[in-house]
Amino acid sequence: MTDSNEQRILICAPLGKDAELACHVLQNADLNCWVCKTFQELLAELRKGAGAILSVEEVLTVSATSALIKYLAGQPNWSDVPILVLTKSGGNGPWVKEAYEKLGNLTLLERPVRAPTLTSAVRSALRARLRQYEIRQSDQRKDEFLAMLAHELRNPLAPISAAARLLDMVANDETKVRSTSEIIARQVSHMTNLVDDLLDVARVTRGLITLDKKSLDVRHILTEAVEQVNPQITARRQHLTLHLPPDLASVLGDRKRLVQVVTNLLNNASKYTPEGGNIIAHLHVTPDEIVLKITDSGIGISAEMVKRVFDLFAQAERTSDRSLGGLGLGLALVKSLVTSHGGRVQAFSEGPGQGSKFTVYLPRLINARIDQDKNQSENCQKQNSFQRLRLMLVDDNKDAADALAMLLEASGHQVSVEYTALKALALARLTAPQICILDIGLPDLDGNELAARLRALPETANALLIAVTGYSQERDRAKSIAAGFDYHFVKPVDVAKLLALLEESAQVISVV
Repeated sequence: MTDSNEQRILICAPLGKDAELACHVLQNADLNCWVCKTFQELLAELRKGAGAILSVEEVLTVSATSALIKYLAGQPNWSDVPILVLTKSGGNGPWVKEAYEKLGNLTLLERPVRAPTLTSAVRSALRARLRQYEIRQSDQRKDEFLAMLAHELRNPLAPISAAARLLDMVANDETKVRSTSEIIARQVSHMTNLVDDLLDVARVTRGLITLDKKSLDVRHILTEAVEQVNPQITARRQHLTLHLPPDLASVLGDRKRLVQVVTNLLNNASKYTPEGGNIIAHLHVTPDEIVLKITDSGIGISAEMVKRVFDLFAQAERTSDRSLGGLGLGLALVKSLVTSHGGRVQAFSEGPGQGSKFTVYLPRLINARIDQDKNQSENCQKQNSFQRLRLMLVDDNKDAADALAMLLEASGHQVSVEYTALKALALARLTAPQICILDIGLPDLDGNELAARLRALPETANALLIAVTGYSQERDRAKSIAAGFDYHFVKPVDVAKLLALLEESAQVISVV
């Protein structure tokens, strides 16, 4: 946001009628002008804010403008005040070269200058200045976001650290050990969600995700999202009302991503609605679109915030307990995902205290046959008994390796652990593991190279190779698959998914 001072054209032409005539022309074009009679007044007004400076060659000598040059040299990184100078006809002397060096963002207008030429030059300068203000605002939001992110990431570390120390003290008390472990798991899950949101925003906004589109019924999407958000709504004693159409609300979309969209909007509604408040989700079908409206009786949104609520890093005002405000990621992600589905999303609020409404519009899929998502537990009755697998785990982070190994052993598997790639190769020749779980960033040999060498060994040529790494970009995944990995997990690993993969793999691995 900019105030009126920051959009002014400061005119400093104390000789003759240049200032008066220029001001008349610009005001007729609805431009905000301020005439400065001296350089001292120009500097004083410049510190209050300016969109551009308009002056004349005769008064902009180096000696006369030394204070102005000093001010311009000390501008913040985002700022480069445009300066327009009316010059003598045919002037191209040493003054011009020196003026460009000293005054920076300079535009010369040879007199006599026509009114349309002056007006268009000033408008162009103001347009460039507006871009600078946008950069300033973006930097401010980024700084606020980074400060909040640091705060949010530090918060879980305190209970994790305390719980880790407590485990040594209560090792013989099974109840306390279980309770302490649950604390650690909850806090790690919280940190993981923060990092996942960051990565999601980066991937989606850069167009690096691939949508797995199928014909879907948005009624099922909404009910699945409600299941995820319901514990939070119940804890806050809020009232959620659903209005679902009797007919199919069919779209072509990625089920996981659309559930993510609706979950984010419902979470947002619950977060900004007081305890006992109301949330309404209304889904209806038009001839061309599926429309989902989520309305709450919460704190509302200011008119200024409504304009940028979907911007990356945009954050509502935060209270001291951080129950309000956020990282500014969720709604930016919502807009990006909805747009990638060919839809649009809008926000509306009558103001603070008046609640808010978010509306998602998605293209309707006509005469669609809905692909029913089949739950694995219903889809496949697992008749086979548990099969113990030989696993090799390689990670140079000893604590991480040992903790994961203990968990896998507790799940019934035989686990061998190494902390370097070269020792892992020797171990693989001895134990012939059926599944290798490998870190990528190993000190002696890159994990991708280790995977390639394991593929070359007869003992592990057909082993299942799983990367567990902090490298999470799409190019990292592609590189690991090219090196011979079958799966790519990002740290901290989702243990439930890893165990599910092992259980699934056990059905096709011939256990020796």
